Amino acid sequence: MKKVDHIGIAVKDLQASIAYYEETLGLTCLKVEEVESQAVRVAFIDAGNVKLELLEPMNENNAIHAFIQKKGEGIHHIAFGVDDIEHRMDELRTKGVKLLSEKPSPGAGGAQVAFLHPKSSFGVLYELCDKTEKRD
Repeated sequence: MKKVDHIGIAVKDLQASIAYYEETLGLTCLKVEEVESQAVRVAFIDAGNVKLELLEPMNENNAIHAFIQKKGEGIHHIAFGVDDIEHRMDELRTKGVKLLSEKPSPGAGGAQVAFLHPKSSFGVLYELCDKTEKRD
């Protein structure tokens, strides 16, 4: 793992959340985009040494909506930056880590992403985030 790339935060209302981070906390929203493969709207907030990724579900049939229904708004995952995500996934599997998918999928900002099952990570949902080759 290279570094913490971002912290994902599930939110019900992306615009209200952006306003809070900008107007109340004095942080800057860098960009907003839709990630069709995950069915979420995403806003990246610059928090200095790490980005906050606000995640709003686009429909009721995705993981973020289910998370909010079960646990409410809040921290959803911590993402680590990696190179060669498929190699890293294979390496983790050989160490007994369960992943939530067999292959990486498209994420925000053109990254390829994959998630470690929380049962393999002491209850924390970790994301592998490979931005080495921009894909749109």
